[in-house]
Amino acid sequence: MAYAAFRSIGAYVPSKILSNEDLATMVNTSDEWITKRTGIKERHIAAQDEFTSDMGVKAAELAIERSGIDKSDIDMVVCATISPDYFCMPSTATIISTKLGLGNATAFDISAACTGFIYILSIAKAFIESGMKKNILIIGAEKLSSITDYTDRGTCILFGDGAGAAVISATDNKDEAIIDVHTGADGTFADLLMTPNGGSGSVHDSLDQEANSCFMQMKGNETFKVAVRTLTKDVVEILKENNIESSEIKHFVPHQANYRIIKAVGDALKLKEEQVVLTVAKYGNTSGASIPMAINDIYERGILKQGELMLLDAFGGGLTWGSALVPFSPLK
Repeated sequence: MAYAAFRSIGAYVPSKILSNEDLATMVNTSDEWITKRTGIKERHIAAQDEFTSDMGVKAAELAIERSGIDKSDIDMVVCATISPDYFCMPSTATIISTKLGLGNATAFDISAACTGFIYILSIAKAFIESGMKKNILIIGAEKLSSITDYTDRGTCILFGDGAGAAVISATDNKDEAIIDVHTGADGTFADLLMTPNGGSGSVHDSLDQEANSCFMQMKGNETFKVAVRTLTKDVVEILKENNIESSEIKHFVPHQANYRIIKAVGDALKLKEEQVVLTVAKYGNTSGASIPMAINDIYERGILKQGELMLLDAFGGGLTWGSALVPFSPLK
C-alpha cells in the first residue's frame, strides 16, 4: 500500500512590513490595542505588481529544492487561496505550475479560507494513497492585502501576505506516513467571516457597491468563540481516535489567526509552551499560507527534525476547520 509522506517545506514573505505603528496612522488604533487583542506586531505586504502566484512560486521552488525530488516528477499542484490572481479562472495553481515549468501536471485551486492548507493536505494524502499520483506540490498562498479594507479597524489589523508550500510524496514506509487528517465545515456560520463579493449569490446594483463588497468582513467576537470551541473539540477527537497523547506532540502548529485563540486551545490541551509554534506576531493572519509558513519558520530555525510529530489545527471562513497528525519525513 502507498502512504503519503510530508517531504519538505518552503515559504516566502514579501519584503514590505506594515507595523502596528503604521496602521495607527491609517485607522483609530494603537500598537498596545492590537497587541493586547491579537498578539500581532507586524505583517508583510506584497508589492502592487506581486501576485499570489508569484509568492506561491517562490515558496514552491524552495520546497521542491529541499524535497530531494526532481521537479519533473511533480504530477499534481494544488493551491489553497482566497485571494487568487483571477476571480474565477485560470486557477492560481495552473499559473504556478506553468511558471515552475511543470508541464502537464494536474493543477487546481481550493477555497477553504484559513483551513485551506489542511484541506489540500487531505487531498494530497487521498490522491497518493489511491495510487493516482506520486508527488504532489501543495501551496497555501495569499495576497490578503488585496481584499482588506484599510478603513476597517476590525479586519485591517489582522491580515498579511505570504505563501508556504510542501511536497507530499508516496512512500511504502508506514513510519513516514501522514497519520490522519480531519476536515469539516458548517455553512450556517457563513456570515461570521466572508467576502460578500459580486458572485452570483450577491448581485449588486453598482460597480462601486460590488468593489467595496470584495473586502473581507468579520464578526470578531462571535468568530472567536466558535473558533476556540471548534478547534479544541477537533484536536481532542483526532488525538483520541489515533491513541496519541498531547505530550507526544513535538510541534503544535495552529493557524496563526490570534494569539488568544492559540493560547486557549493550547491550554485546553495542556500543551507546554515549547510545544506551541507561534509566528502570529511577525506575520499576522495569512489565511491558507499561515500553517506552512509557521512550519517553515521552525524548520529554518533548526527546531523541526526528521521524524518529529506535528499537530496541525485550523479554523476559517465557511466556516471550515481541520486538524492533522503529520510526522516530518524528509528524504534529505
